[in-house]
Amino acid sequence: MPNIFSLEFMSIYLVAINLISFITMYIDKKKAKKGKWRISEWTLFMLVILGGGIGGIAGMKVFRHKTKKAKFYIGFPAIVILQIALVIWIICISR
Repeated sequence: MPNIFSLEFMSIYLVAINLISFITMYIDKKKAKKGKWRISEWTLFMLVILGGGIGGIAGMKVFRHKTKKAKFYIGFPAIVILQIALVIWIICISR
């Protein structure tokens, strides 16, 4: 059974979740332009919370999507900063 906390597995996971977040921002922007049914804000935030913050922020910048909503342009970076702080804290206490 593979170790899901290995550096290799975590790297693959983070690349995948960030790619999914980025693509989801693209899809939502396209749907917004066409006036179609949108991806929920809850879904976008969950992708960021699950580790896709860099992809979500990149999607905001590249596609100019959700850039006027404070809960996104403040929330996404805040979540990423909290996640980085948590990882640093976990590394420090595990030594």
